Amino acid sequence: MSKLTALSVKAAKEPGRYHDGDGLMLVVKSPTSRSWLLRIQVNGKRRDFGLGSLSKVSLSEAREKARETRALYASGVDPVLERKRKLAEMLQTPSFETAARAVFEEHKHTWKNAKHRAQWITTLETYAFPHIGYVRIDEVTGPMIRDAVISIWLTKPETARRVLQRIGTVLDWAHAKGYRDQEAPLRSVRKGLPKQPRTESHFAAMPYADLPAFMAQLSEKDSVGRLALRFLILTAARSGEVRLATWDEIDEDGKAWRIPGERMKAGKDHHVPLSDAAIAVLDTLRPLRAENNLIFPGIRKGKPLSNMTLTKALRDLGHGDVTVHGFRSSFRDWAAEQTTLPGDVVEAALAHTIRNRVEAAYRRTNYFDKRIVLMDKWAGFLDNTRSGN
Repeated sequence: MSKLTALSVKAAKEPGRYHDGDGLMLVVKSPTSRSWLLRIQVNGKRRDFGLGSLSKVSLSEAREKARETRALYASGVDPVLERKRKLAEMLQTPSFETAARAVFEEHKHTWKNAKHRAQWITTLETYAFPHIGYVRIDEVTGPMIRDAVISIWLTKPETARRVLQRIGTVLDWAHAKGYRDQEAPLRSVRKGLPKQPRTESHFAAMPYADLPAFMAQLSEKDSVGRLALRFLILTAARSGEVRLATWDEIDEDGKAWRIPGERMKAGKDHHVPLSDAAIAVLDTLRPLRAENNLIFPGIRKGKPLSNMTLTKALRDLGHGDVTVHGFRSSFRDWAAEQTTLPGDVVEAALAHTIRNRVEAAYRRTNYFDKRIVLMDKWAGFLDNTRSGN
């Protein structure tokens, strides 16, 4: 039974706590500072919720607010987060959750992998929304992002990296829409996180299902670094092979790129079939050919593009957690899971040497014709505007 009455509330002037029952109390600090407080015990943990000043909230209103708050908590909803979420929805600038769902709606049709499509939003719902879902998108800070992933950064490293990457995608979208003055501060966030344990020595690779969206993002702006990275992904080549590529290595009629043996890891010439998408990258760079034989020239005249330029292109787009070399792994995984071409064809496309010396001695083909089909399929998969891939 409730203990307070309208008269007793009005008379409560001495500092202290005046209990109404079921955790509701009037906290009096002075005759002019009196407010309502609800205390709830859940799973052994105490939670206090301020319900407003007595000058604005009457006893009956405080009881109703207390009842609503208890009901929310009983249904598994945090009343504080719910209150902040509703407040954010009232504002013109969306909350992080609203923005994330908008990004998901805009991009989900470009993700052909159903599992990836489902995981993109569920990982944010599980790990990001409880921490920053209610926060206005222009008020999400680096420390908030770090706090959202720190609990799983060491225990679920791959999931944590993906959550961080997706948070960055949402913030970059908000920047492009004019909701934020800055892009995602992921570089500084990563600096503030502990080093993750290494479970494998493999190069960190982007899941191939994420690549069509990444290629679309990469194509939004043309720079030598971004074009080089697009060409590298389209050809599944190594960084050094791309950065040092020259125009006289390109067979325009045969739509092929001949990489001389001295620049190949195996020391043998490697012929790469060029898809229409790869040719389009070269066409964009063709105006630079008159002053430089390097396809991807660096800032200093006559010098090639640095490896850090490709890494920077990744970081600038919020993908500093993957490596440039890792795109070869992405290509290999895609070929294994999404095509029926033999593994030998894929290995030839990657210019991998045959470890079995006897088999290597008898092999006389480089599967060039089959690799034309493979690289065309790869380009089609990467181009999310094309259907049927």
